[in-house]
Amino acid sequence: MNRIVIAGGGSAGWMTAAALSNQLPPDCSITLVESEEIGIVGVGEATIPPIKKFNQALGLEEFEFIRRTKGSYKLGIQFVDWVEPGRRYFHPFGTYGRPFDFGHLMYFWHQAHKQGKASSSLDDYCMAWVVANQARFAPPLLDPRSVLSTYDYAYHFDASLYAAYLREVSERRGVVRMEGRIVESVLNGESGHVEALRLQDGREVPGDLFIDCSGFRGLLIEKALQTGYESWTHWLPCDRAVAVPCESAQDFLPYTRSTARTAGWQWRIPLQHRIGNGYVYSSNYLDEASAATALLANLDGKALAEPRTLRFVTGRRRLGWNRNVIAIGLSSGFLEPLESTSLHLIQSSILRLVTLFPHRGIDPAVRDEYNRISNSELDRVRDFLILHYHLNRRTDGELWRYCANMPIPDTLRENINHFRRGGRLIQREFDVFVRASWLAVHVGQLNLPEACELPPQAHATDSAAWLEKMRTTMQTEASRLPTHQQFIESHCRAVA
Repeated sequence: MNRIVIAGGGSAGWMTAAALSNQLPPDCSITLVESEEIGIVGVGEATIPPIKKFNQALGLEEFEFIRRTKGSYKLGIQFVDWVEPGRRYFHPFGTYGRPFDFGHLMYFWHQAHKQGKASSSLDDYCMAWVVANQARFAPPLLDPRSVLSTYDYAYHFDASLYAAYLREVSERRGVVRMEGRIVESVLNGESGHVEALRLQDGREVPGDLFIDCSGFRGLLIEKALQTGYESWTHWLPCDRAVAVPCESAQDFLPYTRSTARTAGWQWRIPLQHRIGNGYVYSSNYLDEASAATALLANLDGKALAEPRTLRFVTGRRRLGWNRNVIAIGLSSGFLEPLESTSLHLIQSSILRLVTLFPHRGIDPAVRDEYNRISNSELDRVRDFLILHYHLNRRTDGELWRYCANMPIPDTLRENINHFRRGGRLIQREFDVFVRASWLAVHVGQLNLPEACELPPQAHATDSAAWLEKMRTTMQTEASRLPTHQQFIESHCRAVA
């Protein structure tokens, strides 16, 4: 398996090329085929913290990466009006309280909240939110005794610039880029494996292993191999997005914002040179023109382009690895960008491929393990996204009423019930999101525990006083940090 062919560029293609060229032995050739005639889906990306490790593994220097992609920092996601109009909460990167205190902060907050002696918002005891709310940023400290060690971060950046940056990295490492439009896959008559890609001008690109990064079209995994697709639109009914960039606002916020609208939700992703905006909605409840009008009416600044519509079906390919084709990115499936998982799922697929790479030929047991892990990971992300929709109390739109009453996966139902009964956070194999993430959404969407027992050693603690000390300490420490704008200007300002 020495000839690797990647079908398609964009973030998925060039992330794959950069990682494989960094990990595979020098006798492996890597060819990436893409056409400049075909645009990429990327409209500006928000990410989650593991992207830092991916970039580090590629040898990318953080400040240079941010400069090259006109990026910014992200401490989490603020959800506006998701439970009901007027209510907000924050999904942080990091923990609540401090990990070295006995008992989880949730226990103390629940006790004090019932007595009316604590803030109604759990966010006030989360360092990531306190820093984000003051529009400040600095990397977390390594000293676990400080509350400034209790948060994490990811990035916002321009996806097309990221792909271009990784192309440079990949080509320096020997990846060969071919310009051309793929029109057909040449299949072996006996095995059904792909032997080559045929381009529009008649050229053929032979290979041993093919990576399908062709986006929603799935040129290899679906058009050639007819793998099949499992739709999840009955759980995640949004199937359209209209996107447009706008001029930057005065407040350079270090977090993503997701605001619920009548038939879906609107994203706001602040970059150094603009703000990325989009309205994700269900075509069952809203038409394209109305979605564009609603989006344009809710921008922070002047629109910098015409609104652009994307169509998708939430779900996954039945097999991510079929014969000698591995689908990575949108060709493997699509989960809407509510929790910024698109690039992470590309990253985890690549790392899985590197770990299970078929150096000596395709072993069905290895292929099946790849598919098992991929499916489990997607199932966990799917459940986490459904949680936001299902636990809503909105009455102003058919979409929200449908989601509140729809049947949900058994795994998610168990998760909701465990937390509601006793404040227990259930995690399963290959869960992308940590306990603090599930806690943020459960409490933020008002799925509050009926009971939440304090650990025995914590009963003597004055919960209200302990929480107030924590809140005050966090506010004080955050106020000493530079603003997000100041940090960017000092370390990684993009060149115009």
